[in-house]
Amino acid sequence: MGSSVAEFRVQTPGKKHTSTSQAALSIVGRISGCAVEGAERVAIVDGACALTFKQLDDRSNQLARHLVKLGVGAEDCVALLLERSADFIVSALAVLKAGGAYLPLDSSTPADREAFIVADAGAPLLITHRDKAAAVSVSGCRVIELDGADCIAIDAEATDFEAAEVSSERLAYVIYTSGSTGRPKGVEITHGNLLNLIAWHQQAFGVSAEDRASQVAGLGFDAAGWEIWPHLTAGASLHIADEATRRSPQRLFDWLLSERISVSFVPTALAEQLLNFNWPADTKLRFLLTGADTLHRRPTNGLPFRLVNNYGPTECTVVATSGVVSPEGEGHEGTADRTPSIGRAILNTNVFILNDSLRPVVPGDAGELCLGGELVGRGYRNNPEMTAGRFVNFTAGDGKVTRIYRTGDQARMLPGGEIAFLGRLDDQVKIRGYRIELGEIISCVDRIPGVEASVVVVRESAGGTELVAYVVPARDAKLLDQDLRAFIAARLPDYMIPAKFVTLAALPITANGKVDRAALPAPDQQNILPTSTPANAPATDPNDSDIASRIGAIVAELLSQPSVNPDDNFFMIGGHSMLGVQLVARIRDAFGVKLTLRQLFSSPTVRALGAEVVKLQAGGR
Repeated sequence: MGSSVAEFRVQTPGKKHTSTSQAALSIVGRISGCAVEGAERVAIVDGACALTFKQLDDRSNQLARHLVKLGVGAEDCVALLLERSADFIVSALAVLKAGGAYLPLDSSTPADREAFIVADAGAPLLITHRDKAAAVSVSGCRVIELDGADCIAIDAEATDFEAAEVSSERLAYVIYTSGSTGRPKGVEITHGNLLNLIAWHQQAFGVSAEDRASQVAGLGFDAAGWEIWPHLTAGASLHIADEATRRSPQRLFDWLLSERISVSFVPTALAEQLLNFNWPADTKLRFLLTGADTLHRRPTNGLPFRLVNNYGPTECTVVATSGVVSPEGEGHEGTADRTPSIGRAILNTNVFILNDSLRPVVPGDAGELCLGGELVGRGYRNNPEMTAGRFVNFTAGDGKVTRIYRTGDQARMLPGGEIAFLGRLDDQVKIRGYRIELGEIISCVDRIPGVEASVVVVRESAGGTELVAYVVPARDAKLLDQDLRAFIAARLPDYMIPAKFVTLAALPITANGKVDRAALPAPDQQNILPTSTPANAPATDPNDSDIASRIGAIVAELLSQPSVNPDDNFFMIGGHSMLGVQLVARIRDAFGVKLTLRQLFSSPTVRALGAEVVKLQAGGR
């Protein structure tokens, strides 16, 4: 193995260690220190572009000066609508230097949702690029274009800057997650919370300036902050994977090897696929960190790195528990089906398994997983009522009162001290690393014309976990798959669009009047909503036919089928979201177009995808 067990130093639950208090060196101070000690060391690699620590420090200083002149100070929330890039990291660091908190926006999110988040957060500034500036218009929010007129003013600023002093209680970032009310909710994380994550990560994985870390997670996923700050504050270099690479297991495998990445986080669904590859013995990767979904697989013996399973809600600063996953065949304890545990509590973290009355359950029994300690965030942005319901005081056995976060997850403590994750107590789920409230999707589906009732559930498929929507059509309504996808795609992010739509005469109901989810049928060719064939691509055009034929070959290869019908719905013949992102990446490469996952959802047949490619090529994109 590439690293010994001793190198992984996860702390035991409840044990107190050196506090990351006001006396601790700040995030910006550490990165500035790296710029002094190793000015020419590479900090960020973004494709063909690389920034040294000196350049990162100088550029963020210039932007910080500009932000201060615009009035940014303590507790001000600055929205960032940027792609995963060096620009995003420079901007986030500049906001922290100015004393504010950064709010990352996912550029794939519909404009209305982005506008709601910016307005709800009360962000006075939005940093973006010109091509995205018009997408979000919020009254009272000034837009800064890094490649527009503001660029001249920023470049004219001096490169020295004395960062604002911050306490551990000061807000560091706000990130929005799906909300059960149909609206996303903002989680507030402080500098103290983030410094605790950094301290644990660097200790647990022995991070040094010699490490090369990856940045793979989407910016709307709190794991992105986990990838960025613990490594840059240690002087390690951060390598940003492009969109096609981060979505494809094969490309990601090749990229991790070619970039000589030593520490990498990869969402669960991709990590499980990476375990299938033949890793060279001289692989630089020491730790493959995963999380976001339930891990069902263990690594085989002989892998040159350690697989580490992690668990943590956004409200508790990304990671709350962590543990090395033992290989297949080794003695291990876990749940009844021997799935890996979620490890133990990390640094300065307490885990409590409680009943409905917030009393500890009998050791080994199932209960609600509740978390306390320095990782617990401040609460929900501008929502004291919701904060009071989830962030509560708990009186421990010694009489000490501590503030805890009720995760809504079910778990039990294993005999050896590790924690077995048993699922959700409510309808909140995780798909592709994103936390989702099913109620938000149901609320959207119910607004579709022609839908009388709906329910959305998570089902296991050959490709892993996927969302399935069950809809009851109104009388005389003719629902089509692509129409529902288009409606949802205009209002929710890609990861919240169901993979399949099943039509029912009525929703099954239990004796107490609730939807009987256990009685919902599995999707099949008979109950999945039909799709129509668009007539926007002339079938007689030989170029279009050739495009459809090539796309058909790509789909057939992905689905391990000899051929596919050009009018079959990709999601009805074995496709799912993970294969979908691979299909989009392959079509992009094959035809040189910027096809999106959203377009696959709205045009899920080979013929319809061919029409989309023709339109994109005609538009020069």
